[in-house]
Amino acid sequence: MSEARSGTSAPTVLRMILGRRLRDMRLEAGASLEDAARALRVKTLTVRRLEKAEVALKPLYVEKLLETFGADRQETEEFVALAERANEPGWWHSYRDVVPSWFTAYVSLETDAKTLRTYEPQYVTGLLQTPEYAHAVLRGGLPHGSEEELARRVELRLRRQGLLDREDAPTLWVVMEEAVLHRMVGGPDVMREQIERLLDMSELPHVSVDIVPFSAGAHIGACAPFTYFRFEEPELPDIVYSELLSAAVYLDQREDVVAHLEAHSRMALMTSSDDSRALLNRMRKEYS
Repeated sequence: MSEARSGTSAPTVLRMILGRRLRDMRLEAGASLEDAARALRVKTLTVRRLEKAEVALKPLYVEKLLETFGADRQETEEFVALAERANEPGWWHSYRDVVPSWFTAYVSLETDAKTLRTYEPQYVTGLLQTPEYAHAVLRGGLPHGSEEELARRVELRLRRQGLLDREDAPTLWVVMEEAVLHRMVGGPDVMREQIERLLDMSELPHVSVDIVPFSAGAHIGACAPFTYFRFEEPELPDIVYSELLSAAVYLDQREDVVAHLEAHSRMALMTSSDDSRALLNRMRKEYS
């Protein structure tokens, strides 16, 4: 389990993959963290942070480690080239003035995931928000923020949504509480347009929207919002993100991930696509 806070370095997915490869190569070579640290003349903590993608992969460090682990010249050159690429900032880096670093890690995971499952008890998930709804949600969370800052945050949210239009778009499965549809955000017109967007997006083959009705009562998922990520790359484990008020938790331990995955599946069983669409249509009429 790891907690990301403002001021920490947000790794790209490629950097995570390479960090895990470094760890695997070290283990295959029978080298300890202490052995790797001696080769680099650094503390073991530095090696551990390299393997966990908590710091940038310095080419000189990578080259020395691969030499220590017995990699050949071609493998080393290819790895160093990937490390240099992994250290390049993602497209979201230009929004670092308005987005905390602990959330840029989320955007990196979201951009490269093949499957996303989200649970939202309070608001429509960001990937499906209309610009007006996004503005109202962000304004509620930033009552003292300037309009310029707000506009930048909305712009980032809308750019993130572009991943659903890609040819290799990920599968998105959203489970929301009925309360989300009753929470007045931005006024009736904004809510009606937002519900229409949910209906439109749910017709896409790679997007599912399930609404847990009030009638479901107390259930396993009645907790904080979370997002589950699965990747194509076998080097990366499934990851769960859960956001707190001023920080975020990223979980990759199997028992934690499985618990969230099972909760998401159980909640989805409390409704159906037809029932969810019927509820969305009823709510759309209420806001007309």
